Amino acid sequence: MTQSVVVQVGQCGNQIGCCFWDLALREHAAVNQKGIYDEAISSFFRNVDTRVVGDGGSISKGKICSLKARAVLIDMEEGVVNEILQGPLRDVFDMNQLITDISGSGNNWAVGHKVFGSLYQDQLLEKLRKSAEHCDCLQCFFIIHSMGGGTGSGLGTFLLKMLEDEFPEVYRFVTSIYPSCEDDVITSPYNSILAMKELNEHADCVLPIDNQSLFDIISKIDLMVNSGKLGTTVKPKSLVTSSSGALKKCHKKPFDAMNNIVANLLLNLTSSARFEGSLNMDLNEISMNLVPFPQLHYLVSSLTPLYTLADVNIPPRRLDQMFSDAFSKDHQLLQADPKHSLYLACALMVRGNVQISDLRRNIERLKPSLQFVSWNQEGWKTSLCSIPPVGHSHSLLALANNTCVKPTFMELKERFMRLYKKKAHLHHYLQVEGMEESCFTEAVSSLSALIQEYNQLDATKNVPVQDLPRLSIAVSLTLPCQCSGVISAHCNLHCLGSSDSSASASQLLFSLVTLLDIPIPHVLEQAVHFVACTRHFFFQVSGRFL
Repeated sequence: MTQSVVVQVGQCGNQIGCCFWDLALREHAAVNQKGIYDEAISSFFRNVDTRVVGDGGSISKGKICSLKARAVLIDMEEGVVNEILQGPLRDVFDMNQLITDISGSGNNWAVGHKVFGSLYQDQLLEKLRKSAEHCDCLQCFFIIHSMGGGTGSGLGTFLLKMLEDEFPEVYRFVTSIYPSCEDDVITSPYNSILAMKELNEHADCVLPIDNQSLFDIISKIDLMVNSGKLGTTVKPKSLVTSSSGALKKCHKKPFDAMNNIVANLLLNLTSSARFEGSLNMDLNEISMNLVPFPQLHYLVSSLTPLYTLADVNIPPRRLDQMFSDAFSKDHQLLQADPKHSLYLACALMVRGNVQISDLRRNIERLKPSLQFVSWNQEGWKTSLCSIPPVGHSHSLLALANNTCVKPTFMELKERFMRLYKKKAHLHHYLQVEGMEESCFTEAVSSLSALIQEYNQLDATKNVPVQDLPRLSIAVSLTLPCQCSGVISAHCNLHCLGSSDSSASASQLLFSLVTLLDIPIPHVLEQAVHFVACTRHFFFQVSGRFL
């Protein structure tokens, strides 16, 4: 079983992380009622004997003694971290997992990245190495941070580069909270664009989440609850809307409920790695199947249901509605509409009592309304985990590599340029040692290049899908035989690409030798003749053998 380490950076990252650890403990407590330290719980927790001095003696099997989160908590203001240490989760963390300061980054990416990055580099590295040493098979670092603040954007992306250098084989999944247009941090466009360049270069997968989308979702849930439309089907102990066990009413900013949605996203994302299922999906499969090009690693997420239903047996209509909701605009955790944009790939991660036939039926039902790139028409990745979230009978997390992220990036660039054209607030950044104006121009150029890549994909959106021309290769092989003297073998192969180079010819020849079970040491002479035309190759192999 693999393990993951959660790195929560800044005020936003630590608040979401606090919700995540609370929900993770409650989820494993509901499944593991005997209190045995098993592989599932070892994914995110260590079992420690606190009687041992120091870090505590790790216990790999048996009864749970004391669980310690596989986490590193970082914030340049100590307020949120201190609240965690004084709250109900205080025993899940210890001082060896914390890095805090007092002054804060002042909503300045340069301070977080250049100043605190250099100042705390050795301590960060020590904490990360210690967390990695406690893992038997470290697979992934989950970084949780915001893009608009100084510590989350600056120190969070400094940390990302450090992880790439020190742990190049370990996946880096980043959950980034993007600021809304009504964000109260005036410099958030600067911070976000500077952080985007680092995400483009050093992350394996990024899950962009918009604060406004979270707020809209919570407002709709609150409206439905107060209007009585859901009737008695809403459970009071929903893990989606509140970790405190009650549905909180919407005030100015229901941050707890918003953070819990992100925490549930991470729980569902890792469910297949933690629990059994008929069709599991490992974290490395997400990156492998959903990221066709290095920089296009931004995955739009949607989660359904967003409230807890009372019934356990799933009527087919309701199950089908869950799949439909996952592709609707209202359930996206980013201000985006994937159904009217182009899909590069899509993953469906289902939890609960759902059959593979249900999954396939709904994919076939939804396919006509979704447009995929011409070269990946069957770009679906699916998983089925048998353990549903607490309080749910089933749930679905959809991850889409979709060009619908482009408007978010374009809007961010526009907000950046409005400030940058006037050089407003620029002096706060340039007075930081190591910060130059070229950092801004390079960052906006990086984002422009990313937007252009999505534009090129969008340009192919309405092009009808046609069967690509294939090479038709005829193979003729004549061999001597003890019985009849000669054996003639003929086969037709179809492949994509070009075979006009000697290297390609050699590869194809050895493939044919392997295919026809010819002992390579026995080949004395080989003559390869290519006759090329527009769409066809005639390929003849003749040889004499001992």
